[in-house]
Amino acid sequence: MKLPVLAASVLLAFGAVPQAAAQTRNAPDLSQPAGKPFVWDNATVYFLLTDRFNNGDKTNDLAYGRKADAAKLRGFMGGDLAGITAKIKDGYFKELGVNAIWLTPPVEQIHGSTDEGTGKSYGFHGYWAKDFTAVDANLGTEKDFRTFVETAHANGIRVILDVVMNHTGPVTAQDPVWPKDWVRTGPKCTYKDAPTTVDCTLVENLPDFLTNSNANVALPPHLVAKWKKEGRYEREVKELDDFFKRTGYPRAPRYYLVKWHADWVRKYGVDGFRADTVKHTEPGVWKELKQEASLAYEEWKRANPSKRLGNLPFFMTSEVYNYSIHHGRSFDMGGGVKVDWLANGFDNMINFSMKSDAAKGYEQLFSDYSKALHGPMKGYGVLNYLSSHDDGSPFDPARQRPIESANKLLLAPGAAQIYYGDETARLLNIEGAEGDAKLRSFMNWDELASNAERGMHRVGEVREHWARLGRFRAAHPAVGAGVHQMLASSPYTFKRTWQKDGVSDRVVVALDLPKDKALPISVAGVFTDGQTVRDWYSGTTAVIKDGKVQFPVAAPVALIAQD
Repeated sequence: MKLPVLAASVLLAFGAVPQAAAQTRNAPDLSQPAGKPFVWDNATVYFLLTDRFNNGDKTNDLAYGRKADAAKLRGFMGGDLAGITAKIKDGYFKELGVNAIWLTPPVEQIHGSTDEGTGKSYGFHGYWAKDFTAVDANLGTEKDFRTFVETAHANGIRVILDVVMNHTGPVTAQDPVWPKDWVRTGPKCTYKDAPTTVDCTLVENLPDFLTNSNANVALPPHLVAKWKKEGRYEREVKELDDFFKRTGYPRAPRYYLVKWHADWVRKYGVDGFRADTVKHTEPGVWKELKQEASLAYEEWKRANPSKRLGNLPFFMTSEVYNYSIHHGRSFDMGGGVKVDWLANGFDNMINFSMKSDAAKGYEQLFSDYSKALHGPMKGYGVLNYLSSHDDGSPFDPARQRPIESANKLLLAPGAAQIYYGDETARLLNIEGAEGDAKLRSFMNWDELASNAERGMHRVGEVREHWARLGRFRAAHPAVGAGVHQMLASSPYTFKRTWQKDGVSDRVVVALDLPKDKALPISVAGVFTDGQTVRDWYSGTTAVIKDGKVQFPVAAPVALIAQD
């Protein structure tokens, strides 16, 4: 089949340097380059729904009597922890420059299904917890989770666990409601101010934890019965007794949750949390969670010196729905209440405005973000994204601009969140699915294998472009964490400079270069005449002359640094 002209020309640029590209892919541990430390402000985070990514063990596809009777894309589809581990071992994430994996909650979900207007829905996504202390059998075992974390760490990849402090799973015939001193079942939130956002249920039949309560509560009967049946009741109770004795906390619902979530850090060495539905709880809840998770992380690092990745503190990013980098340190809850979430345990905020900000030109986008991060946000970070599991208004929903998407996401100041399949132009509007299910199709491995067409591009070409930018980003903290400054408008060229704890890094990037001829690129003030620099995109090197560098191979992007 004849390729569109644009796709063919870009493939020609890729094809011109296969040897250099292969050398890049096979280089040792690009995620942890010598002398260039990992920093969360430059992290490339790969966010995946475990059930929708890769099926590594077909024997666990339907657990707890679940059935394949859900509405389209609303049931379990077989992805599991073994599947993620297999892709780590295959080098998939390292080739993309990914240095952190954020996975949806692996905790045991409600066993039954809900049945609403969309048809039956199961807790494949991880946000409908039944037991926060167990791995959902559809995803694997505790051993599978431990293997996943250890394999990630062995490959220079940190693990971010999605945690829910706001609600339980829905009530079904198999899944009873938690006791009244644990949850509220109404009213439904109206989101007008803090009380109507916090003291309420997000939707019907999603019981809301009483995170504001300090009253002692007993363990829910369903957990007591479950743990006794599984033969671990005494152990769990002893651990809780020890926790409450050590901390002096009342046996209130939120402190059980704090203990249960921190245990994932203590047992497995999880490196960070992504906190779900943050603005629907009291701000101080997260500060308490951060304190206990940090203690657990230091304990795990001391016990596992050979398995830890460096000595950074425990990391937490927040999902405060509709938070924008432009809000800085103040988020308006309505009713005259403003909250600084970064003062409540968070190091980073998910930036909901990136998907709309990406409509701007490169320079406005990059300079605005740099000014915010090195001004009002200094000392903290944002996690930028262009698509996600529940955002119905992604940038480029039809996947017609995947190259531009990569340029803007992976080269913008701040940490970057790749939603699984961004790099392979996985479709985000699946026919027959309704609501957020459209965003959650199974990873398009088949399209990647067949190098399917997507508009003006091929899926393999798209992934290679994302990978080249990602590997450059992983090797150079200046890309996401550095200060931005434009060097030239045509071709658009900018520099990023970064320095911390005696380590410095500097890069120059040029975008939208002609694909048929190599142009001189300005690097004055960053690199000096006579220095040899490398273009991470083409894999070639050149010597600087008269404040400019010209590489021997034409490519649409130049990613320039000294190795």
